[in-house]
Amino acid sequence: MKSEPSRPLCTICDRQHDQPQQTDQLCHYCEVLARAVQEQPEVVKQLWLRYRNEPILPEAVHRSIESEAELPEVLDGKRYRTIDRDRNKWYLSVSEVNGKPVEIFASTAFDRDHELQSRISNLTTITRLISLILRHIFLGEPLTFEKCLKQIQRSSRQKNDLPDMICGVLSRYNTPPE
Repeated sequence: MKSEPSRPLCTICDRQHDQPQQTDQLCHYCEVLARAVQEQPEVVKQLWLRYRNEPILPEAVHRSIESEAELPEVLDGKRYRTIDRDRNKWYLSVSEVNGKPVEIFASTAFDRDHELQSRISNLTTITRLISLILRHIFLGEPLTFEKCLKQIQRSSRQKNDLPDMICGVLSRYNTPPE
């Protein structure tokens, strides 16, 4: 008695199918669905909403504040002590609104060290931009090119340090719309 060669299983619905080996290994029905998802995503969204009574991806809840000045004067926060590869102690402070991070600050006890000064201004730039992004993500604060430039400029500690040079170059792109 001859045994029939096993037919491959569809990777989506686990049904056996007769199609020749393909990279996706989909049965005919799942192949049609996959093509629809690829070629007509709006139709798939409508069908999903109709039969599942919910959107495929829920709409983002936009909460907006006008500027960073609207952050409360006092925020909850956590401080983390870390040690870098040069064995310097760093303190990372994360401010929170409703348990979500909205600002991050970094400091070290060695900020009088000349070599660390440039690292600190670079670090300040990074933490200011990360804080701007966090407020955008978690509070819906508008994120603009001007705000990015302002934060980079504020992190500069001296003329021609890296933040000052970055701000100078990027300022060339900050032209009013025509």
